[in-house]
Amino acid sequence: MTATQNRATPVKLTAVAAPDQPEVTPALEELYRGFERELLVPLWTEIGDLMPAHPRSRAVPHLWRWESLRRLADQAGHIVPVGRGGERRAIALANPSLGGRPFATPTLWAAIQYLMPGEDAPEHRHTQHAFRFVVEGSGVWTVVGGDAVPMNRGDFLPQAGWNWHAHRNATSEPMAWVDGLDIPFQYVTEAQFFEFGRDEIGAAERITPERSRSEQLWAHPGLRPLSSGSTGEPAPGSPLLAYKWAHTNAALNDQLQLERTGFGGTVEPGHAAVRYTNPHNGADVLPTIRAEFHRLARGAETAPARETGSSVFQVFDGSGVVTVGDQSWTATRGDLFVVPSWTPFSFKSEAGASDSDEGALDLFRFSDAPVFEALRLNRTQKHA
Repeated sequence: MTATQNRATPVKLTAVAAPDQPEVTPALEELYRGFERELLVPLWTEIGDLMPAHPRSRAVPHLWRWESLRRLADQAGHIVPVGRGGERRAIALANPSLGGRPFATPTLWAAIQYLMPGEDAPEHRHTQHAFRFVVEGSGVWTVVGGDAVPMNRGDFLPQAGWNWHAHRNATSEPMAWVDGLDIPFQYVTEAQFFEFGRDEIGAAERITPERSRSEQLWAHPGLRPLSSGSTGEPAPGSPLLAYKWAHTNAALNDQLQLERTGFGGTVEPGHAAVRYTNPHNGADVLPTIRAEFHRLARGAETAPARETGSSVFQVFDGSGVVTVGDQSWTATRGDLFVVPSWTPFSFKSEAGASDSDEGALDLFRFSDAPVFEALRLNRTQKHA
């Protein structure tokens, strides 16, 4: 008797009378019991599930209201300390169809992080690639490899894996922001590592500069520092640790202005968009995460599209109608929502002067697109 015959088997096979299935006979039943004992599964019973005609995501469309997230994060700020054990006061989005796991999609992790006045989040590092995006507030510095990087509204701050990092709130007000990581992807691939750092950062790192060292070196459009070298493998993520809102905002406004004067520049009528890129080589800022910013002028509407891979969006400013699959919501500043793989999505801007600075619906987006492109599994379908 084999080892598998000495224990209960998780494999359960049922012979069914159906088209394209073998005839149900005692011999077939005996064959299936043999498969169960030896932990074997025949493809002819599973092909519809293993090889569907198109992607069927385990995630579902869902929207989280920023007002509720921030209120609960503030409650946590008065109850839950920041320190070893929890490491961060980060509250993850749990997609309702992923069994209660803290995953926004099968590959992406998103959370609201909250730091109280004067608090420090201790130093650590992990192989998961991460970023921070600030929808409101200022006064927190993230310290990456000893470089103090200011965080302000509209700033995007990528951080490649295995870099030491801590956070500190140097002001008298709490601050919230969004974290994005590839935790689910590294979890399912069993590739993740984590390491504790110092409990406290040093005095030289407790500064509050207006610009980090990485910005001084890399935040000059079209200019690459020769000190970075021209040969050898670049680091796995962007050397620029903060992409300032002023630059993003100007780029989006310029695209819409070019469109108004008849010179194009937008991806659709009234739809300006930019991708955050690595200034070293023009690639995505992180190996597993793509980050973009989209602006829809009031009344503009995107054509329905669907893509392999999943995305998380946050409304940065304005308001509009978001349609994902068969779900539609009116979304406003701070709201986050998920677009699962191969699920149609479209947006319509209803923003105006009363609810937005630029009279537009502004959307920050991050996705797992670099993974799908690297594996040649990327596919996009757009409808007029």
